[in-house]
Amino acid sequence: MIHRRTFLLALAALSLGPAAASDYAPVRPGRRLVFPTDHGGHPAFRNEWWYATGWLDRPDGSPLGFQATFFRVRTGLAEDNPSAFAPRQLILAHAALADPGRGRLLHDQRAARAGFGRAGYTEGETRVWIGDWQLERLDGTYHARVASREFAYALTMAPAGPPLLHGAAGFSAKAADPRYASHYYSVPQLRVSGRVRIGSEDQPVTGRAWLDHEWSSELLPPGARGWDWVGLNFADGGALMAFRLRRGDATALWSGATWRAPDGSDRVLPAAAVLFTPLRQWRSPRTGIAYPVVWELRVDSRRFLLQPLFDDQELDSRPSTGALYWEGAVRVLEDNREVGRGYLEMTGYGDALRVG
Repeated sequence: MIHRRTFLLALAALSLGPAAASDYAPVRPGRRLVFPTDHGGHPAFRNEWWYATGWLDRPDGSPLGFQATFFRVRTGLAEDNPSAFAPRQLILAHAALADPGRGRLLHDQRAARAGFGRAGYTEGETRVWIGDWQLERLDGTYHARVASREFAYALTMAPAGPPLLHGAAGFSAKAADPRYASHYYSVPQLRVSGRVRIGSEDQPVTGRAWLDHEWSSELLPPGARGWDWVGLNFADGGALMAFRLRRGDATALWSGATWRAPDGSDRVLPAAAVLFTPLRQWRSPRTGIAYPVVWELRVDSRRFLLQPLFDDQELDSRPSTGALYWEGAVRVLEDNREVGRGYLEMTGYGDALRVG
């Protein structure tokens, strides 16, 4: 249950202008990410999220997609107030399951101020929670637990390799102006095991997942309406993160990609090497928003086709973050052959996204 007052605090925090708190920590080029310390929270920065997505297989081989996202927001409000009730840091969370048998996204969301043991995060290691929803890293392995009325899952996610650093050693530019950047890394090819409940049916699952961790104080540069992003795990052991920030006319404002080859070598690709081309739209019957759900993605010399597990993977987070977006499981095809699976995120296709 999310309280209306917490909703209002969250929306206010996410819509604050840059002058609301002049001492937000800046993202600096040249800062070296240090692990495990940087797996934890960074409360001096304005925005931060830990984001796990993946494909799961049930005992009969049928697939599911899952999402678990935890946000930490420094509000810039009441920072001089010593009261434990002061809403200095907020924790928000989105959770979802994509079940083709249902044909729609099952999702839930929560928001709370950090404190009193009800919600919070730790510095120095991944642990972020709201009530009994939690994402944590123990002895190098991630654990996600979510329970809602329609669904629940408890998943263990074991890395197959080191973090994948984006941009310049984790400094991920979002514009030519270096203020618009984030510290950003991923952990691809996570080996997943656990259990999923949908309704009253509880089943074991296995699969592959992707984890993102990103923090910043300014996110979207002027002129950006939203973004298109993919995190893809390939069957050969490789991985790809690619994104573009999008103008209101749907042209690319800024793009980037990071490629991990099957041998574990990493390569950062320039904007000119990344091209997103929409091929088919789906219109939400609930919101009327049209999302491009089938894409051609060109990265360097390779051309991929992205196809959704099913079309209706729209997530309505207006009660918590104020955003409507599409977050869904996709198959990756190359030369008419499935070569990978992952997740596609699309924001700003309704109202322009306003974060940072």
